[in-house]
Amino acid sequence: MDLKLYSQYVSILKEELVPAMGCTEPIALAYAAAKARETLGRLPESCVAEVSGNIIKNVKSVCVPHTCGLKGIEAAVAAGIVGGNPNSALEVLSSIDPKTEQSILDYLKEKRICVKPADTSLALYIKITLKSDGDSASVTIENYHTNITRIERNGERVFFEQNPASCAIETKLTDRSVLSVRGILDFASSLNLADVEPVIARQIEYNTRISEAGLNEAWGAEIGRTLMKLDGGSCLTRAKAAAAAGSDARMSGCTLPVIIVSGSGNQGLTASLPVIEYAKAWDCSKDRLYRALVVSNLITIHQKTGIGRLSAYCGAVSAGCGAGAGIAFLKHGANYEIIAHTVVNAVAILSGMVCDGAKPSCAAKIAASVDAGIFGYHMYIEGHEFLDGEGIIAKGVENTIKNVGKIAQDGMCVTDREILKIMVGDS
Repeated sequence: MDLKLYSQYVSILKEELVPAMGCTEPIALAYAAAKARETLGRLPESCVAEVSGNIIKNVKSVCVPHTCGLKGIEAAVAAGIVGGNPNSALEVLSSIDPKTEQSILDYLKEKRICVKPADTSLALYIKITLKSDGDSASVTIENYHTNITRIERNGERVFFEQNPASCAIETKLTDRSVLSVRGILDFASSLNLADVEPVIARQIEYNTRISEAGLNEAWGAEIGRTLMKLDGGSCLTRAKAAAAAGSDARMSGCTLPVIIVSGSGNQGLTASLPVIEYAKAWDCSKDRLYRALVVSNLITIHQKTGIGRLSAYCGAVSAGCGAGAGIAFLKHGANYEIIAHTVVNAVAILSGMVCDGAKPSCAAKIAASVDAGIFGYHMYIEGHEFLDGEGIIAKGVENTIKNVGKIAQDGMCVTDREILKIMVGDS
């Protein structure tokens, strides 16, 4: 594989597979709030949180870690202001102790936080403004969860991006357009595992741990535990349950970290845990598992590049397709025909499932997405496939992936607005 392209693929994995504690949208709010508190230098008397619609949607119904089960923007912002570590990025709330938890609750009772819809076309936009004793500080995040584009203190710029992320291009990150299914398989085959072993090993460790918590304890809607009660003997069920259980715990405030993919913990769980389960069942080597996870992660990222980090299109669908591709790799190696058709079949089955925010039902959507990804694989192995011209399916996996991006970015914009109206009671 071309060395420059190889290096880009390695960089993409390292940029994407990072730890986060809690759902990434409330955690991004907490991160911005912690940075603003650091800039102000003391606890603020008042706070204004200006956020885009997709932030409202993805924070409304999910528990914020270390807030005693509270949900919503105010809880996330208060946690960041009172107890957040601004140097810990998406693990900003990881060091909060019980005493600080009570301080967060006390701060919320004072009702110092005002939430306003931001006047922006960006799907991911956060601006936190704090005031105290005549001083002010503000922090702005745009386009992806840790992308701070502006910091001000008393109206003066402390930090400012000359080219702020006011467009949809993630200028600080490696160009994702270099990804292709064939390129991903070439990369996985030629990969020196030492180049990515730390991030893949951490993904296995972290995501397995929170999955086990979801299976062993009563979190959320208990989708994972319910699946295991129905049919815990099959590998397919265990794969769905493992991913769903991680989401059960994560959506309901579990403080264990996960390794995210495309800015989403749920997508990180979906892309990894089913592949891990099948590798156990098939007694695959560590080398085979790691390469299969590389395939699953990168195919998920490849699909999400055209869709965007936040949209009305449920990202678990892309990760379920990635998991199906990773499982196909476990069995057949870098067989382009099998993996390309697995992705196309899975896309045809479940594309269009809407994202109506982060919440316990995400675990059930994950289970359905994993099922679609694995069924897409088995379809092709049995000699069946969805064909060019059938709905959104086009000739060639790359053209089908492009069609999904068009649907999510353009076709579902109105859907996104209607979902938000329903969620905030404005329908």
